[in-house]
Amino acid sequence: MRTDAILTLSQWVSPAFPVGAFTYSHGLEAAFEAGWVTDARSLKEWLVDLLTLGSVNADAHFLAAAALHKGKPGEVDDMARAFAPCHERLVEACAQGQAFCDTVSAVWAKDLDGLTYPVALGHAVRVEGLPVGLALTLYLQAFVTNLVANAQRLGPIGQTEAQRVIRDMTPVIEETAREAADGDLTHVASTAFLSDIAAMKHETQYARIFRS
Repeated sequence: MRTDAILTLSQWVSPAFPVGAFTYSHGLEAAFEAGWVTDARSLKEWLVDLLTLGSVNADAHFLAAAALHKGKPGEVDDMARAFAPCHERLVEACAQGQAFCDTVSAVWAKDLDGLTYPVALGHAVRVEGLPVGLALTLYLQAFVTNLVANAQRLGPIGQTEAQRVIRDMTPVIEETAREAADGDLTHVASTAFLSDIAAMKHETQYARIFRS
């Protein structure tokens, strides 16, 4: 595998890339507030559900579809938007997507605009000719890492516990990436309903740290 491809993808999903991922909890803040996630064990269970049954599994399919040119980017993007269960989830996908588009367009001289985050990343992968499987794997790991970091701010989860959770998620990340790699959107579903409810509850939560 080309080293430059690995480095480019690592840069795109790095916390240093200015998409503002650290400001979003994907409903996790509301889950802590409700007592649905309270420790490292319940956090891991929450993440497994997101990757195997929920929104992140769907996002992986959208990324792959855009990367493999399964339909026009706008068509994939419309489906990604339709899968957002509430306003904050849609804002999370659109704001990060626009920030990603702006930066890639400025630095790599590509014409990207107005796409949700997974679709924007997938489209950029296709334009740059980067490996889809690696893009999926790194995207999913970046998502997990961001939520684990946010969980450390929300509950009694220490640094060592956090790293164990990220390590333990490795086989789930790998399996989700493999399952989504064909970009077949007929397989898309999202049934992690408690996560969606948490995202809805966060919209009216009185005290909060994160934007979603």
